[in-house]
Amino acid sequence: MRILKLDNETKKNILNDLLKRSPSQYAEYEETVKKIVNDVALRGDEAVCEYTSKFDGWDATPDKLKVPSKEIDDAYKAVDEKFVNILREAAANIVDYHVKQKKQTWISTKDNGSILGQRYTPIDSVGCYAPGGKAYYPSSVLMNIIPAKVAGVKRIVLATPAMKGTDKVNPITLVAADIAGATEIIKVGGAQAVAAMAYGTDTVDKVCKITGPGNIFVALAKKAVFGMVGIDSIAGPSEILVIADDTADPRFVASDLLSQAEHDELASAILLTDSEDLAKKVASEIDSFLNKLDRRDIIERSLENYGYILVGETLDDLIDAANDIASEHLEIQTAAPFEVMTKIRNAGAIFLGPYSSEPLGDYFAGPNHILPTNGTAKFFSPLSIDEFMKKTSIIAFSEEGLKEVHEKIEYFATEEQLTAHANSIRVRFE
Repeated sequence: MRILKLDNETKKNILNDLLKRSPSQYAEYEETVKKIVNDVALRGDEAVCEYTSKFDGWDATPDKLKVPSKEIDDAYKAVDEKFVNILREAAANIVDYHVKQKKQTWISTKDNGSILGQRYTPIDSVGCYAPGGKAYYPSSVLMNIIPAKVAGVKRIVLATPAMKGTDKVNPITLVAADIAGATEIIKVGGAQAVAAMAYGTDTVDKVCKITGPGNIFVALAKKAVFGMVGIDSIAGPSEILVIADDTADPRFVASDLLSQAEHDELASAILLTDSEDLAKKVASEIDSFLNKLDRRDIIERSLENYGYILVGETLDDLIDAANDIASEHLEIQTAAPFEVMTKIRNAGAIFLGPYSSEPLGDYFAGPNHILPTNGTAKFFSPLSIDEFMKKTSIIAFSEEGLKEVHEKIEYFATEEQLTAHANSIRVRFE
């Protein structure tokens, strides 16, 4: 793993490299995705089945798109009971964390009888996407569906492709979806799944919002349907950033960097340190670990493309760089991690100390692992129940309350040359 000096030029070049991984940089795929989305919008189930048959290798027909209850029952028989129990425990942790995010409707009143407030209501329906063709991620199923369930969403659709060459969804995905609380599951993946949920078909009713990570086709499809439905964000490749000083264990740091590099060739793993000695030890540990890991080829390409060890002069230099990079996952393995955390402004999730390894957040701790990527942690947040709630303003003025301010409102409206606005206030006091 390359070791570089951290300076403004290095940081600028790395930021430019990382931005190349953004879904917005893949214009060559956008026309293909738009064609699929528009085709599904026009032809509905017919187009969905054609694309599903073509891309997933099974003979899809409208009557086979939805997962029947028997397939879910069979899935429980196929999955090891120990793993089912682990999924249930992880789900309970996720529920416990997200329940604490709930906000309450509020009302305020004034002596003149005016009432103002804000009402929180769940979205009617959501579509949650989970990968499932070549790989399956039950953790993402839990992280997608549970916040919607906690928020009170009545209809929760999980879209996930069947296993390659079959018409069956991976049993572990089905068990996770059932535990999380999905109300229906469709065996559709890719851009066609996003389009089906956004526009609706005879088989798949339209949803109000689509959430969840997927490949570049899923990301660009979410971008294409935004406005027709809401979306959480447009996810890019996974990434981890570790801030570490000379108190960090190099084996811990190396293993955590590799945990994200194994996702795919576009994943990013970066160490920021003020210790040249730690930098060298981590690089050595990475080489040692590589000989033992199953996805070595993917990891090596990831590290070659987007892996860096950057050595800075001071801890403040590392913190400044971390805020500029705004990583999806940020680990702080320093002598005083909580003190460093207070200076971090931009990160999707922060892991503090040597025993808060990133996979803890992926699977079990409770906070959501669907996080902003590609620097979007500067303005996006992790998936939460807020994504599944709507805020509605409440305004109820008495005659006395309006009378106190009506002339100011009329004047304001007149300044904007909206005389009908002014008139709708004036007529009440003529």
